[in-house]
Amino acid sequence: MADPKSPSTPHRRTRNDHATETAEDYVEAVADIINSKDSCRVGDLAKKFAVSHVTVSRIIRRLQAEGLVDTTPYQPIQLTSRGKRLAVQSKLRHEIVHQFLLAIGVDETTATIDSEGIEHHVSPKTLRVMQRFVQRVDTKNP
Repeated sequence: MADPKSPSTPHRRTRNDHATETAEDYVEAVADIINSKDSCRVGDLAKKFAVSHVTVSRIIRRLQAEGLVDTTPYQPIQLTSRGKRLAVQSKLRHEIVHQFLLAIGVDETTATIDSEGIEHHVSPKTLRVMQRFVQRVDTKNP
């Protein structure tokens, strides 16, 4: 295990977090689209992320190789059980960060934008503290 006081530890963790960001964003988006439209296609993701179909197709191939999605040409994208678990974890982390930002007074638009980046880099320990803070604020302001 790396020494948490080593100057390289935060940078190593950030690089690791960056490596999983796209997968987390995409499985979360696939789950959201399936929940709202019953199916998710490359075009839905291209529109959501404002990227080309080629970019989405490349990422979906990578996610399929990682065992997060199942897809065949001209068919909707499906999450594997592993992809579903990651989507649920990502969505929960995103919601906690978003609610925390709102609780400390960040406006809705900024909280929405900022939570999209912060969610990938917050440690489980910090996330638990954020969640407890939000719960305390909610109980004080019913």
